[in-house]
Amino acid sequence: MIICKIFNNNAIIARDSGKEEFVVMGRGIAFKKSVGEAVDKERIEKIFVLQQKEASEKFKRLLEDVPAETIAVCSDIIEYGKNMLGVPLSDYIYVTLTDHLHNVFRMADEGVANVNLLLWEIRRFYPKEFGIGLKSLEFIESTLDRKLPEDEAANIALHLINAQLNAGNPRMANAVEQTEKIQDILNIIKYSYNAPLNEQSVSYERFVTHLRFFFQRMGREKKSELEDDFLLRQVRSKYRKAYECAGRIEKYLQTELSSEERLYLTIHVHRVTRD
Repeated sequence: MIICKIFNNNAIIARDSGKEEFVVMGRGIAFKKSVGEAVDKERIEKIFVLQQKEASEKFKRLLEDVPAETIAVCSDIIEYGKNMLGVPLSDYIYVTLTDHLHNVFRMADEGVANVNLLLWEIRRFYPKEFGIGLKSLEFIESTLDRKLPEDEAANIALHLINAQLNAGNPRMANAVEQTEKIQDILNIIKYSYNAPLNEQSVSYERFVTHLRFFFQRMGREKKSELEDDFLLRQVRSKYRKAYECAGRIEKYLQTELSSEERLYLTIHVHRVTRD
């Protein structure tokens, strides 16, 4: 493995015999080294291989400004997130999360708070991602000696959510928008029934999960229609109020639901208002 570019003493770009380039990190890996020399393999701590070319190029540019220890702790957070979620994440999370934390540390040094207005919703709708965010704050404190507020656990959770939903999309907007829409839908149900929902019930948890997957499916799959709408007609007759509520949700979403989606939505609304 040969050194192609040196960012600092701890981060380089290297090329292997197959002419593939990697970002390689390790304490002192470039100390007293020059481009063209062999990499000291004993000093290698992390190798970043990003499959998406655009993400790879942006990540390399980040290395010009971001301290190696920040990049390393971001990598640990992402690997921990992958293991805990058991799903692949978009390569862009290496760019977005690293850039985000770098700016958070800069703002903290300037005494500027980075408030997350969706903290409560994220904790409630995405408990697994939020839990990873909380664990990440422990990583950051133990590794970098920086104590960050819970708002940052929610921000990290948003990066994880978006990395699952939008492969190749570096923006967090979709995750934020999805969270807000789930809250709006729950409010529609509350106002329709003029009653609070039991947020500790199994039905509530299943409904929120259904909505999360529904937003993932929107615009990506062909609408699935029921071969026989007998069941939908039965549900509409038996759970008339829930069916009407599902209609209000459909109107709010400004999209035409398939008969199958309308059926499931009606059943979920009925169940979540019964607990």
